[in-house]
Amino acid sequence: MNDLSQTIHPVRRGKGSQARYAGVMSSESRGRVGLVTGGSRGIGRAVVEELLGAELEVWFCSRSSRSVDEAVASLTSRWGDRVRGRVVDVRDADAVSCFVAEVAATAGGIDCLVNNAGLGRFGSIDQLSREDWDLVLRTNLDGCFNTLRAVAPLMIEQRSGWIFNVASLASKHPFAGGAAYNASKYGLLGLSEAAMLDLRPHGVRVTTILPGSVDTDFRLPGRKATTDWMLRPEDVAQIIADFLRYPARALPSQIEIRPSQTGS
Repeated sequence: MNDLSQTIHPVRRGKGSQARYAGVMSSESRGRVGLVTGGSRGIGRAVVEELLGAELEVWFCSRSSRSVDEAVASLTSRWGDRVRGRVVDVRDADAVSCFVAEVAATAGGIDCLVNNAGLGRFGSIDQLSREDWDLVLRTNLDGCFNTLRAVAPLMIEQRSGWIFNVASLASKHPFAGGAAYNASKYGLLGLSEAAMLDLRPHGVRVTTILPGSVDTDFRLPGRKATTDWMLRPEDVAQIIADFLRYPARALPSQIEIRPSQTGS
């Protein structure tokens, strides 16, 4: 990553206080701005495109430089400089803070955060390695916390914003071989619900989206080979775009979405 030290503007109120960001503008004085983690492919890529179609300026990140480069090349050919991608590993809290600070300094604020970055490692509890456990929990749960913790003070300062945390029906339904994945998604649901209660008084809305089977490169164990029955990434992305049109008085805090048919 580039050295972003010249673009970071968090200002501390004092010990134990939350960061404040200099130069934050209201969305009325600038265009709306979205930030999407894991935005180079799958659900995240569909969200990026949906937000661009809704005329937001969109920043996204992925930990793969190749994936970011390919997505940026494809997206800018259609949307121009309204989309920007960065290589960020959401497990790295400092890298996440730098990314958020760059977006805030350049775009003037963040109106929509989509926490989508995630992965899975599967295996029976007696065979699951400590390395795989740590990778899943640090990416799916710590990564979301890192981004929430970086963006929340900015949205509190704005007195507005909407955070979407993409969880899973695995947040409520355990399955054999899913110890790490289930634990991360159960934890993400709890984190998201608590964050909703924390931020609601400040005009910041938090919604948890729990998709069922989605036709992406990501596969849960035991998933059937055919995909025609599955949700598409754009189905999940449409939920976010639709919610962004809701009036400020309304907060749909949790939504489940599953295929209308089961796999054959």
